[in-house]
Amino acid sequence: MNRALEILKERGFVQQCTDEKGLSAAMDQGPVTFYVGVDPTGPSLHIGHMVPFFALRHMREAGHVGIALLGGGTARIGDPSGKSEMRKMISYDAIDANAELFRSQLDRFVAFDGTSSFAANNKDWLANLNYIDFLREIGSHFSVNRMLSFEAYKLRLETGLSFVEFNYQLLQSYDFLELWRRHGCRLQIGGDDQWGNIVAGIELIRRVEGAECFGLTFPLIMTSDGKKMGKTEKGALFLDPEMTSPWEFFQYWRNVTDADVERFLLLFTFLPAEECRALARGDINAAKARLAWEVTAIIHGRAAADQASDAAKAAFGGAGDIASIPSRTMSQAELSAGYGVLDLFVFAGLAGTKSEARRLVQQGGAIINDRKIEDEKALVDVTWAEDGALILRAGKKRVFRVVLE
Repeated sequence: MNRALEILKERGFVQQCTDEKGLSAAMDQGPVTFYVGVDPTGPSLHIGHMVPFFALRHMREAGHVGIALLGGGTARIGDPSGKSEMRKMISYDAIDANAELFRSQLDRFVAFDGTSSFAANNKDWLANLNYIDFLREIGSHFSVNRMLSFEAYKLRLETGLSFVEFNYQLLQSYDFLELWRRHGCRLQIGGDDQWGNIVAGIELIRRVEGAECFGLTFPLIMTSDGKKMGKTEKGALFLDPEMTSPWEFFQYWRNVTDADVERFLLLFTFLPAEECRALARGDINAAKARLAWEVTAIIHGRAAADQASDAAKAAFGGAGDIASIPSRTMSQAELSAGYGVLDLFVFAGLAGTKSEARRLVQQGGAIINDRKIEDEKALVDVTWAEDGALILRAGKKRVFRVVLE
C-alpha cells in the first residue's frame, strides 16, 4: 500500500475508499492532486472541520498536492448532509466575508505555498452558472432514484428536503469536475457524511471526461461517551481565539476522557504514531497535558500553548504563574458595595445567565478563593479578595480570575 495511505490508516483517518488498490497505485505513480471542501457558513472554522485538513498535511508531507476548496458558491444553498433541517440562508456578503476568514485560518494551519497546497473558491465557477445549460450538461447525468439511495437524502426525506438542497449534490459533483479540469485533481477527501456527494462526483467525471478519480472519507469524530467531538458547554470549539479563547481550547483537550487520548493524539497532532501510543500507555494525565499543548500550539501557536499550560498548572496544580489564568478587572469601589454572587459568576463568564449560576451554586460547584458558595443570595465584597483578586471556580474544570483595581 502507498505510504501516505498507510500513514492515514495507521492514525485512524480512513473510513471508506472508493477503490483503495486503484488509489494506492495512482499515488505510487507520482503526486496525486486532491481536495477537501468546506462551506463558509459561519465566521470561523471549528475543530470538527479540521480532521480532513490534518490529513491534508500528512498527504502533502508525503509529496501529494492538496487543495482547500472554500464553498463560496455551495454555501449559498447549504449541504443537507448530516442536517435534520434546512440550513438558515445567509447573505452573499456574509458568505464572502466568512470565506476570507476561513482562507486566513487555513493558511495559518496549512501554510499555502501555491504549489504543494493552495486554496480555491467554487464561487468562481458556480456563481454565474446558466441554469438551463447546467441542467442539460450536468443534470442529465444524475438519476433521482440513485440520489435518493444515499443516506444523506434518505434521512432528510423523513423531515423534509427542499428542492434547493436537493441540488447540492449536483453542485459538489460539478466542483470535482471543475477541479479535475483545472488542476488534474483525482481525489476528494472529507467526512463520511460526504460519501454520497463524493461518489456522485466520481461518477460524473467518468461519464463526462472518461477519467478515473477516487474518494476517501474519514470517520465523523465522536467522543467515547457518544458525544459529538469538539462540542463544549458554550458550543463548538472554534479556531477564532475571540470565539474560543486559547485557554478554553487548551482545557477542552486537557479534560478529554481517558479512552479518547490515544485516538486524539493520532488524529490531532503530528507526533509519531508510536509516541502517541506510548504516551497513552503511560501517565494518562501527562498524556492529556501533552495532547492539550500540542493541539493548542498547532492552532494558536507555541506562546499561547505555553501560557495556557502555565495557567492550568497554576489553577489546578499549585504551580505555574497565577497571572496566566484568564482574567477580567473590576474596580474595588464596585465590589465594596457588595456584588451578588450569581452576578459575579456571570461577570466572569463561568455562567451564561443568573439561572445557570444559581444551578451551579445549588449543585455545589461554585467556589470563590477556596470558599464553597452555598447561599445564592450571598454578596461578595473586597474582604473576600486574596492578593487583590478573586479566583472563581465552576466545578472542577473551569476557573477564572477577577482582578481588583
